Amino acid sequence: MFGVNKLADQALTPDEIARYSRHLLLPEVGMAGQQRLKAARVLCVGAGGLGSPVSMYLAAAGVGTLGLVDFDVVDASNLQRQILHGTEDVGRSKLASARDRLGSINPEVNLELHEVRLDRDNALELIGSYDLVVDGTDNFPTRYLVNDACVLTGRPFVYGSIFRWEGQVAVFNHGENSPNYRCLFPEPPPPGLVPNCAEGGVFGVLPGVVGTLQATEVVKLVTGVGEPLSGRLLLFDALTMSFRTIKLKKSKDNPLNGDSPTITELVDYEAFCGVGEAPSVPTMTVEALRDAREAEQRLFVLDVRKDHEAEIADLGADQRIAVELLESRLDELRAVRDARIVVHCKSGGRSARAVRILHDAGYTNAVNLDGGITAWSERIDPDVPRY
Repeated sequence: MFGVNKLADQALTPDEIARYSRHLLLPEVGMAGQQRLKAARVLCVGAGGLGSPVSMYLAAAGVGTLGLVDFDVVDASNLQRQILHGTEDVGRSKLASARDRLGSINPEVNLELHEVRLDRDNALELIGSYDLVVDGTDNFPTRYLVNDACVLTGRPFVYGSIFRWEGQVAVFNHGENSPNYRCLFPEPPPPGLVPNCAEGGVFGVLPGVVGTLQATEVVKLVTGVGEPLSGRLLLFDALTMSFRTIKLKKSKDNPLNGDSPTITELVDYEAFCGVGEAPSVPTMTVEALRDAREAEQRLFVLDVRKDHEAEIADLGADQRIAVELLESRLDELRAVRDARIVVHCKSGGRSARAVRILHDAGYTNAVNLDGGITAWSERIDPDVPRY
């Protein structure tokens, strides 16, 4: 149980008793539980969609030391779900914004801000200085890094993830028989298979639900009350408003487990997740596309986004085929097989995948519009909305 050896130094002041009185009235928490919260050191990796509700509720709950890791700045597109930040914070460091917001919620909490990219060089030392870690990440390399560092340092890991309308929550590495993230996902998905929030979208309330569930698990772990989600994966579907739980077991095939684990130090997680391994494709800049259009050069512009995205912003494509359907609809492009096909999406990721599909099918003149609609809006026509 966290903080047991530190309770003698964590007597509550009269002001703290008033602030946390509704906790103190719960027999499961009481004075001892609130003192454990005050003694606890919790690290939240990420100050975005999940990190916002996690950090706000943990600060309000009276976690004594709350660490935040993030190196990003606030963007307008964050404001739909990242409630740590406000309109006036756009362009600011997320940690600076978080410091102001969390300080206003509870000035008694000791905030430790780590404005760094978490990597294998600093993860063990950073994570080892806290009692437990909360997952607010949005990419697979960092998630595997955090998991492995937690296993190697013996720290529990409160996992959360979101995708469009669905969320997951679990507690990993909590006790000898508890599974860890690699027991659930031994291998990462192929690069590009799972779109991130910027390409796939996310329901704005979803990280609030999932992050609040994560904060609940942290408070339970620290105070020692209830049954944590150790050995269980909680699945939430916001569209149907349904929850279900799947049992998880510690895998003997997990390279972190057993008496002789094969992973005994942190690895190259971007290489493990295949980040950057996809072959490069020929590109065209947005300036070159503009100039070619003005010169009336023969081009065929292919939009590989989904139809509903064209309602948000459009570059006047000649045809639209979602990248997921491209291989089955290649015959529709037979008439322009020898033309220069300029493929675009929102920011260039899906269109690069589409260009590889086209090249494999013999459409060797296809090029990727570098930066997609985002770059066109930033550098050519600001009237085209960014999203």
